[in-house]
Amino acid sequence: MSDPIDVTPEDYPRKVLFVAGAGRSGTSTMAGLMSILGLHVPQPEVDADETNPKGFGEPRWVVDHHDRLLKAALVQVSDARPEAWFETGRISTREPERIKTAQWLGEQFEVSRELVVKDPRLSWFLSLWRVAAIRNDATPVFATMLRPPAEVVGSKQKYYANRLGSAHLAASWLNMLLHTERATRESVADGGRVFVRYADLLDDWTKTTMWVGERLQLQGVLHANSEQIRDGHRFVDPSLRRMGQSLADLNLPPKLHELTEETWTELNKLAEPDGDTADVHATLDQLREAYVDLYAEAEAISRSSVVAAEQATRAQLKRPQVPGPEAAGEPTRVADRIPHGLRAAIPPSVRRGLRKAAGRAR
Repeated sequence: MSDPIDVTPEDYPRKVLFVAGAGRSGTSTMAGLMSILGLHVPQPEVDADETNPKGFGEPRWVVDHHDRLLKAALVQVSDARPEAWFETGRISTREPERIKTAQWLGEQFEVSRELVVKDPRLSWFLSLWRVAAIRNDATPVFATMLRPPAEVVGSKQKYYANRLGSAHLAASWLNMLLHTERATRESVADGGRVFVRYADLLDDWTKTTMWVGERLQLQGVLHANSEQIRDGHRFVDPSLRRMGQSLADLNLPPKLHELTEETWTELNKLAEPDGDTADVHATLDQLREAYVDLYAEAEAISRSSVVAAEQATRAQLKRPQVPGPEAAGEPTRVADRIPHGLRAAIPPSVRRGLRKAAGRAR
């Protein structure tokens, strides 16, 4: 453990903490604590609501930025397709987006030398943000939150009224965590990433956040005072762990259940003090490849569902429009009338062709 730098906050080295991981995995709690302990959440923030009454810790600009980029890439927030990483990676290499992201981040460093950026969409664009930090002479560091996949699935179904089913949500968790781990591996050599169990944060947040502060050399955390610690105690609610279901309760297809269980076991090793090892990386690489293979098999088998969705879309496009659907509270676009699961299964190239046929191509 190195000693905290004995300087004032105005002289701290520039650093930005990116809180990554699947939605409903404790990212808001981590970002909120980091804000209380001295890191700056760029303003304005997304407003709190009934799904997260203590706040999300998400900069509004970042959420809007990611939403726009995901739409351009034709990727969902909880996308289970391994191919989705290629699409968002392609967007992240566009120089205009790199310039825009770096300029915004640079403006935030005028407010504080240590920032925390969090959004469930963040993992899709980690390379974009790494470049933005480096262009601002700042060190990017990463904290990935870990929560049992069954709890993440249950929380999304409860608070987001998610209708895509347990199998889809478990697959999207796998896709997100396996690729987030790979995307942050570049920071292993310089100690720039940590994995944090949500349960550890709720059980003893002071011990867990101080460990994060020491590992990532976050000066605000290392210099936190007693008043900030008291605020942290008021902020953390141990009862936040409200999901009690297990992986067996999800009734997943056997191979998906097996991969999810094995991945959770390996990710937990990364949360140990000396667990971020080459052996664990190799195992996670194998699991990621196995998931890619499983998804490819599922796509091949479900081709009939994709064709049916295409046919349903074309049939709807040929039908005369009935006036007044808004008044009845019905979807006004053809795509909105097709079940979300089928829309997600349609390959991006097919979706672009359908949008062109509907006269909505850019």
